[in-house]
Amino acid sequence: MHFKRHFVFCVITVMISILLMFVSCSRSGEDAKKVASLEVKSTAFGHAKSMSDKYTCDDVDISPPLEWKNAPAGTKSFAIICETPDNPTGNWVQWVIYDIPADITNLPQSVARTGQLDFGARQGKNDFDQVGYSGPCLPAGEHRFFFRVYALDGPTNLKEGAKKDELVAAMKGHILAEGALMGVYARE
Repeated sequence: MHFKRHFVFCVITVMISILLMFVSCSRSGEDAKKVASLEVKSTAFGHAKSMSDKYTCDDVDISPPLEWKNAPAGTKSFAIICETPDNPTGNWVQWVIYDIPADITNLPQSVARTGQLDFGARQGKNDFDQVGYSGPCLPAGEHRFFFRVYALDGPTNLKEGAKKDELVAAMKGHILAEGALMGVYARE
């Protein structure tokens, strides 16, 4: 009797272990999908270098020029999210732009603050509740700003004015490559 109980316990333990491994492997395969790297840069500042006042609320507050390369075959559109993790209230979204056509691999300085852009892209709302780019406007100190570019296997089909969370949900499972450029802004 003791042997039967021990045998049943062992069989159940092995079956649960196999089930947990299967669930874990299938999840990690989905979540940890390997994506290629995009090279992202700006003619206005280097990675981890200081951003000019003109890209902040301390001046004209225009978007910086950005360019990216090394998009993989099958890229149909790009999306960009700019945010800072250094805001006193938590992560702060500065810019959400998506459905950038695949043949466009750069954005000029001062992208218009409209929901629908002439070249086909759309812009969402940032955490200032404004469409388009709104640059750094934080308390005194040095702050980091990440411009993350995503190569996607299709358009997001989001309407203009989408928030970051909506874009992230629309991109899930469609990211082919990504890259980031970090700018730094110090305010006195």
